[in-house]
Amino acid sequence: MASYMTGGTHPSFLQEVRNAVTGRAALLVVGVLVLQLAFITSYIGAFHSPKPTDVPLGVVAPQQISGQLTEKLGKLPGDPLDPRAVGDRAEAERQIHDRDTDAALIVDPRGNTDTLLVASGAGASLSQAVETVVTRAERAEKREVKVVDIAPAAKGDARGLSSFYLVVGWCVGGYLCAAILAISGGARPANPRRAFVRLAALALYSIASGLGGAVIAGPVLGALPGSILGLWGLGALLVFAVGAITLALQGLAGVLGIGLAIAIVVVMGNPSAGGAYPYPLLPGFWRAVGPALPPGAGTWSARSIAYFGGNALTGPLLVLSAWAVAGTVITFVCAAFRRKTHGMTPS
Repeated sequence: MASYMTGGTHPSFLQEVRNAVTGRAALLVVGVLVLQLAFITSYIGAFHSPKPTDVPLGVVAPQQISGQLTEKLGKLPGDPLDPRAVGDRAEAERQIHDRDTDAALIVDPRGNTDTLLVASGAGASLSQAVETVVTRAERAEKREVKVVDIAPAAKGDARGLSSFYLVVGWCVGGYLCAAILAISGGARPANPRRAFVRLAALALYSIASGLGGAVIAGPVLGALPGSILGLWGLGALLVFAVGAITLALQGLAGVLGIGLAIAIVVVMGNPSAGGAYPYPLLPGFWRAVGPALPPGAGTWSARSIAYFGGNALTGPLLVLSAWAVAGTVITFVCAAFRRKTHGMTPS
């Protein structure tokens, strides 16, 4: 302003650009562009062409045709099914409830109508895909199929997606809480004591967030059945795991750590979580990484608690625990290193 009033020269356009957009800001904008394009690639790549591949299918049939039928179903074009012989219907139902298989075909040797057992609580899109494949295969043999849903999604859980959306909400809370803690006191904690305080605050938030989500999804909206305590515990662990790894990435990379956390949880984690399309419908990459990321482990666990009596939880809970422990340890290590190299200067 003073230069204008005293007849000074106006800054050039290039100088205005440099003043308005710093080098650091330019790098951050480029980073946002990369993250945005990765988001588009990941979501469209995962969802643009879902098709069943190696869906675990139990086959209950008379011994004389069991092997031949299982082999024929396993050789369908595109390998949509991974059939395995099962002794009887009770065993087939047990395997579905234990989440060892996703469906089961019960062959009636005395008639021409077989029974397909499905579990839409694990995702309506998967049940429908299996029904389509099996019905087509049965029609080629001039047989009919009766579909029985032995683990149906709740009335308030459209297409079995409520578990996924609950998990997405918990994940958002986890990395936003960690980001706010960084914004309020510096991306990198100055010492282990401050790191402990941040993790303790995150833990308290996780407990409240887990309870709130479980109550809203269960009693308030009637979207998910199952144990409220189970969902509460899952939510608290998931939120803490996502928040802890966000704190850890901030300790390693500063503010850029928030972007890295979003890349892991949102860009890679959400489309590979098995929510909109369960794992057997996803392309190979997303099917492989999904179970190892927090959204995938959380979605599988929430569905198990809601519809499968809490079965098949060990693996996903170990995944979430590993993220929580890794995030906690890295956060403390970064804080200790910062104190050693920068003394006690506040961040």
